[in-house]
Amino acid sequence: MRAYGYKQASKTLSETTIQAVNIAKPVPAGRDLLIQVHAVSVNPVDTKIRKTVSPPADEFKVLGWDAVGVVADVGSATSMFKKGDRVFYAGDISRPGSNAEYQLVDERIVGHAPTSLTDEQAAAMPLTSLTAYELLFDRLGVAKGKASEGKVLLITGAAGGVGSVLVQLARQLTSLTIVGTASRPESQAWVKRMGAHHVIDHGGSLSEQFDALGLSGADYIASLTHTNMHFEALANIVKPQGKVGLIDDPGSIDIGLLKRKSVSLHWEFMYTRSLFNTPDMGKQQQILNEISRMLDEGTLISTLGKHLGVVNAENIINAHQLLESNRCIGKLVLAPFEYA
Repeated sequence: MRAYGYKQASKTLSETTIQAVNIAKPVPAGRDLLIQVHAVSVNPVDTKIRKTVSPPADEFKVLGWDAVGVVADVGSATSMFKKGDRVFYAGDISRPGSNAEYQLVDERIVGHAPTSLTDEQAAAMPLTSLTAYELLFDRLGVAKGKASEGKVLLITGAAGGVGSVLVQLARQLTSLTIVGTASRPESQAWVKRMGAHHVIDHGGSLSEQFDALGLSGADYIASLTHTNMHFEALANIVKPQGKVGLIDDPGSIDIGLLKRKSVSLHWEFMYTRSLFNTPDMGKQQQILNEISRMLDEGTLISTLGKHLGVVNAENIINAHQLLESNRCIGKLVLAPFEYA
């Protein structure tokens, strides 16, 4: 089967960084589904791994952890899906990715794809939806419905993939007042479209702009990007006994700034459940099915930003370049596969 990957980690991009390769079609066993991949989304995690992780000698590292496809075969211990089911998922970062014609995925982290969306629209959703949902409800512990009324959520980097879903989930499933950050007119308009009550510019002083809204502070902060640059301001904005959640890799930050307010710090890494085979690993299927239902009902909309063309090496490299420019709105999607 055709797949796209690399032999050596590379911090810089060239026209040969990602290459096409023919590899054996995998065979499902146990709880694995064999998925014929129809569309993929490219995420910042792809660029981070490409820069830092090399495969074993003479092997290819296949990236991609966001896909829509059809179940082509099932393992002997599967019980939740059958051949022909259309599914979407973010996969397992410890296994080969979705930039391949076929991929093995544990059924517990797979959901039924929304029937009302195209493959391209649906492929934009799994990884960011899981990350946003887990951050909001599992890590920050936000209560759904009216129980969160009167409380404030600040989301930095709200125009990106995770932010675009997080704003929608907070608006649809909670009563939080949502403040998103975005730096350009088009990204600010996008964040408002997703459902934020207020949008401020993270290119300026977050503290001053937040204070100008007349809010007394943020009960919850979701810091999605450049946490190291904004951490002092976030520590000023968060309320006493508030919660701060991170998804990026900020390096060294002074968490002592949170001590006087007894603020708790939470990490969200969407792959934790699959990496450690946690007892609640199947919750990701429940989340994906809930996201699918909301998409079909129209209470969520796809965060597809750009369809970059077919799945091939050139377009995957282009997606990496766009992500590394830090100027993306929504998600970057490739479909269908370019066959040799």
